[in-house]
Order: sequence, then structure tokens, then C-alpha cells
Amino acid sequence: MFANFDFDVIERSWEYLFFTGMTFTVQLTVLAMLGGLMLGTMLAMMRLSKHSYFSLPAAAYVNLIRSVPLVLVIFWFYFLVPYIGAWMIGADQPVKVGAFASSLITFTLFEAAYYCEIMRAGIQSVPKGQTAAAYALGMNYRQTMAHIILPQAFRNMLPVLLTQTIVLFQDVSLVYVLSITDFVGAASKVAQRDGRLVEMYLFVAAVYFVICFALSLLVKRLQGKLAIVR
Repeated sequence: MFANFDFDVIERSWEYLFFTGMTFTVQLTVLAMLGGLMLGTMLAMMRLSKHSYFSLPAAAYVNLIRSVPLVLVIFWFYFLVPYIGAWMIGADQPVKVGAFASSLITFTLFEAAYYCEIMRAGIQSVPKGQTAAAYALGMNYRQTMAHIILPQAFRNMLPVLLTQTIVLFQDVSLVYVLSITDFVGAASKVAQRDGRLVEMYLFVAAVYFVICFALSLLVKRLQGKLAIVR
């Protein structure tokens, strides 16, 4: 079955695959994770607010984003962000955003909806008595969240947050539809150039499996170490 396969194509192109493709994939994953986590935490706090003018818009945003396919959101922002930018600054022509910036905005806003729900669960997992104790010590809402609630919420939800980041790492491959040279895009270019689609896509699948499986094992170990006996 594999007699006619040319796996040497991997050896000939591994530098391009990893130093160009994988570097882009990891960079976009890390930046989108950081941006999505910050925005998601803000959204979680808004959703838990007693004021409807905070909670309702946040809930609407989260439900909207989680109800549409990611690839559709990628196309939305890739084609609409330049026009939105022109409208915001009053320009006559669409603003040149670029594929990377558009992808980063897309994944940050999309992942924020999922990080929001994770952080909301984390905040709600902290006993309410700790909030009351913080107020009794004279702390205000901001100090209570920053020093008491959020650190514990991050600890409680860290394994789930990392699991969502693994999903994000996999989802970044969808930028291939915008002809961006991520790991999948780089492999596709090599495959089409050398006529070795099967070999390259098998290699891509194997690399993703190894990375994601290894990260999953690390998350599982971390979950055991962070487990709090109550």
C-alpha cells in the first residue's frame, strides 16, 4: 500500500513546514488565547452582573458567537473588518487590515465567548462566603475580584482553559481557507507543488495528533495536581 509513497518530501520540506507554518500557527494560537482570555473574563464578569445593561449584551454576544460556525466568522471578519474600520475612522476606502490581523481579531472574539463561559463557571465555583469576607475586611468589588475571586477561578478552571486552548490550536488550521500559510497551509503548498497530497496530509494529521495528545496528557496531570480536596 505504501510502496509508491514518497515520504522524503517531508524531509525536504520540514524546515518550511515548521519554521514558517507551525510558527504562524503557534503565534496565532498564543495571541488569540491571551486576547480571548482577557475579553472572556470581562464578559464573564458582565454576565454575572446584577445590572441587565451589562449582563444582557454579554449574554447576547456569547450566545450569538457560539451559535455560528467558526469558518463563517472567519469570512465575516476577513471581508467586513476593512469596511468597519473605514466606517469608524471616516475613510472612503476599506482599511487594509491584513490576513493575520483579521485572523487574530476573529479568533480572539470567537474564543472569548467560550472562555467567558469557562470563567463564569470558575467564578461561580468560588464560595460566596469569601466574597462576604472580603467585603467585611473593607475591600471593594474590584479588589475582591482581583485578589480573592479571579485567582481562585483561574486555578479551578485552568485545566478546562488549557483544553479549550488545545481546541483553539486545532481550529487555527481553518485560516487555510484565507490562503494563509499556517501549518496546514504550508503542507498544502508543498503537497500541490510535489504532487504528494496523501503523504503531506498524513504527516499533518500525525503532527497534530502527537502535539494535541501530549498536551492533553499534560492537562490531565495538571488537573490532578490542582485538585482541591474539600
